[in-house]
Amino acid sequence: MTRLYLISPERIEHPSIFADELRAALNGGDVAAFQLRLKDVDDATIARVADTLRPVCQQRDVAFIMNDRPDLAVKLDCDGVHVGQDDMPYAEARRIVGPDRQVGVTCKASRHLAMEAAEAGADYVAFGAFFPSGTKAVTTPADVEILTWWSELMEVPCVAIGGITVDNCTPVIAAGADFLAVAGGVWNYKDGPEGAVRAFNEIFSAHLSAHGQP
Repeated sequence: MTRLYLISPERIEHPSIFADELRAALNGGDVAAFQLRLKDVDDATIARVADTLRPVCQQRDVAFIMNDRPDLAVKLDCDGVHVGQDDMPYAEARRIVGPDRQVGVTCKASRHLAMEAAEAGADYVAFGAFFPSGTKAVTTPADVEILTWWSELMEVPCVAIGGITVDNCTPVIAAGADFLAVAGGVWNYKDGPEGAVRAFNEIFSAHLSAHGQP
């Protein structure tokens, strides 16, 4: 069954206020992971936000993932790190975080990069962007067919990312995504984060009952 992978807003001015939004989202239903992805802020700010949000996630068995920074993932006791193609190679990230934390790798729309990451030992690969995104300029549009190809071929889970919302997620689920990475589609949802998570999980359940376990 497809599961949700939440990604933080790029700016969190007041961690304690956002922590309430995160709790609300997690009240909405099953969430597999939360990635802290803050851009253009210093390490002290990242640490302050992480220390506020990590307990919220870990108390609910939601994996707390650091974006880009394996060193901070270790220092701040995160459950894993997510590295992009421009950050550092998978092997270097793995060396820094050790064997027990998750390492996920952005593969954009590249089958070759995904195969390399999986064979090297990545815990998951991320494909996208599937839709225009409010949080990131889409430099590499991806076709949902890559999800079907991957899920039929490989055991390593795949994450779909890029502009995914309650309204457009069905083709991505049907194509075989194990996880949907969602930022604005949850935090900016008309009925709030809790309503968004509830709606996503209802769609996942409906797909599962209609099609059975893929």
